Amino acid sequence: MIKRLIFSDEHEMWRESVRRFIEKEIVPFHAQWEEDGIVPRELWLKAGEAGMLCCTVAEEYGGMGLDYLFDVVVYEELWRVGASGPGFLIHSDLVATYIQSFGSEEQKKHWLPKMVRGEAIGSLGMTEPHAGSDLKAIRTRAVRDGNEFVINGQKVFISNGQLCDVLVLATKTDSAAGAKGVTLFLVESDREGFTRGKNLEKLGMKAQDTSELFFDNIRVPPSNMLGEEGRGFAQMMTKLPQERLAQAVRSATVTETVIEWTADYTAERMAFGQSIADFQNTQFVLADLKARAVMARVFTDKCIELFMAGELDPVDAAMAKMVTSELHCETVDKCLQLFGGWGYMWDYPIARAYADARIVKIAGGSIEIMKTIIAREMFKGRLKPRIKSDQS
Repeated sequence: MIKRLIFSDEHEMWRESVRRFIEKEIVPFHAQWEEDGIVPRELWLKAGEAGMLCCTVAEEYGGMGLDYLFDVVVYEELWRVGASGPGFLIHSDLVATYIQSFGSEEQKKHWLPKMVRGEAIGSLGMTEPHAGSDLKAIRTRAVRDGNEFVINGQKVFISNGQLCDVLVLATKTDSAAGAKGVTLFLVESDREGFTRGKNLEKLGMKAQDTSELFFDNIRVPPSNMLGEEGRGFAQMMTKLPQERLAQAVRSATVTETVIEWTADYTAERMAFGQSIADFQNTQFVLADLKARAVMARVFTDKCIELFMAGELDPVDAAMAKMVTSELHCETVDKCLQLFGGWGYMWDYPIARAYADARIVKIAGGSIEIMKTIIAREMFKGRLKPRIKSDQS
């Protein structure tokens, strides 16, 4: 198969270190965390000590100042063992990145060292009950009152919601200004008026805490603003390609892993006097999935290269996210079928992978949104403006 060329020897040494940590500190306990609906804070501290959080944070803010591939290695190794509980990606790839990109010097010095060490857990507060993909429609408001902003509203489906210490919160500071009225704030979870709702029970990813969050007259100073007032929507748009790339990395990794599980299982499982892998149907299903998995991986790795060069186009990110997400879901469905009844048992990793997979068509932008982005670029300049008719 096509050899991956984006990782250096240093990255692969890091992968071995990450793999050992996961095998020791996560794999033996993950099933219990699924029952608990949350991972313990102690894991975050251990991960911080091992250098697995916020790998790209600059040394001046307590990080190691490494390239993005070190974070990619962490995510890939978690997904290879089905460890969907630890919300490291939200913390490192999104929250820390927002703070590094848009935060003041004071905000960076206060939060980033704590996040690197796992002492402060980050979360992203954007989705609302009535505003998912349409972030311009959020209703959480931040109203200036003297020398403070008063925040009221609600968020939902917030990963790390039960554990978070700091939240990158999307608000409306000008309800009449549309996208230009969106402003981001860093909100501490110990502020008066900050309330966590119940830990939501999900179809999959059961060990990752996911919450409703409520904001009742929370007062924050202007120094908690992340970037400039009214620039929040533009800031979020600049980070969407990175978020969608991370989803593509996840789906490409899980797809490969599930195919390997299934090849191993069908080679050993006997039916009608031969292994399941001896049947032509099994070979054809897995061969087809394998070929497309290789193509998805090559394209995803190319997108990683483009991202690291500062050249990842939002449309390319949307294509990577769309194709890998759909292949991910198709693969776990077809592979579970080859496990037969055992594939439906929660003790088998394929069952967990099946349950965890469905969110990938929604998280980071739904498949329908990805198609809209791609089609809009395809037809740019091709479609003539429509003229409204006065006739009824």
